[in-house]
Amino acid sequence: MNKDKIQSIVSEGRVKLHIFEPTQRKIWTVVGKAGEHWIDPDSNYCSCPGFYFGKINGRGTCYHLESAQVARDTDSVEKIVFSDDEFPAFLAGLVSDL
Repeated sequence: MNKDKIQSIVSEGRVKLHIFEPTQRKIWTVVGKAGEHWIDPDSNYCSCPGFYFGKINGRGTCYHLESAQVARDTDSVEKIVFSDDEFPAFLAGLVSDL
């Protein structure tokens, strides 16, 4: 993976953890070159095409997931708090971008 690309994503605050209160539901996203992608770093999943095609071709991961790991390790995740009332609209917007 391109370490400069990963460092750029982390330093620019493009790894985001969306927290919905009061339930504490969490959605991770990473803003990459082709838009915002939903990720699940704990399950090693990303919604980007590179992740999908990489898995088919035997590659382990994508730069979005690697960026999230670096951001977590360096406490550089941008945390955004929402109300639980905003969850359905947020999720609908995320899914419509897939």
